[in-house]
Amino acid sequence: MLHGNLGRAADATGSSQPTLSRELARLEYVLGFALFDRVRGRLRPTARALALMQEVERSFIGLEQIAARAQELRTLSTGRLRLACLPALAHALVPQALQHFSKALPEASVSVVPLESPWLEQALSEQRFDIGLGETTEAPTGVELRALLTANEVAVLPPGHRLCKRVTLQPQDFESERFVSLAEGDTYRQAIDAMFLQAGVQRATRLETTSAVAVCAMVQQGLGVAIVNPLTAAAMAGPNLVVKPLAMAIPFSVGLLLPQVATPHPLRDALVDAITQSAAGAIIA
Repeated sequence: MLHGNLGRAADATGSSQPTLSRELARLEYVLGFALFDRVRGRLRPTARALALMQEVERSFIGLEQIAARAQELRTLSTGRLRLACLPALAHALVPQALQHFSKALPEASVSVVPLESPWLEQALSEQRFDIGLGETTEAPTGVELRALLTANEVAVLPPGHRLCKRVTLQPQDFESERFVSLAEGDTYRQAIDAMFLQAGVQRATRLETTSAVAVCAMVQQGLGVAIVNPLTAAAMAGPNLVVKPLAMAIPFSVGLLLPQVATPHPLRDALVDAITQSAAGAIIA
């Protein structure tokens, strides 16, 4: 399948064309269907062969991953740390933590996997990661939850917007403003909507997205104003994005999720310390 004919396949495997031809015929006999059409002495893969090849490739990828993991476990750093976090935290908090971590342990390897809730909590409960970072307030089964930081949501504005002159923003300041919102079902979207509903404020909500990073990017393009978590806002603040505090508090919390069933990675505590240090710096900022 990879080399196009039996001759090149024989060279690649250190075998012979008659041997591969015989093995191919035996495989087709075992499967009960033809894998190739014989057209003028050439082999042309059938639809079934192409479908089977996809499964074979997936199996080989899995074997390669197992081999790579075994190699990691043989290294001095005792393998790659696996960190799962919400997508917003992969952009705003984790990079700073990894900077601290790499200074202390420059040879250590870390794999960062962004996951949305509730898949994040489920993966940690299944002990598939060494550390998790999420916004849940309840520890999943088999996981220890440690409070990491608590701050308040903030407003983000495009430069030159009339609200940039205000020190803090009241809900009434957003009356009739074009507003970029988080997606329906998001817990912070619900808290923001409840705040405006209680204040009797009507916004022009035309755009919504699941990502706080995407919200800020839209605001940078002048598509509206928004309210997002302070970590993402701080990471994206600059000439094209103005950050303002809100007069009313909408708490934003992040917690460490530490699996309790699987044996802790030897370097887990070092990464936890780096994350804690970055979180403390984020709160001060």
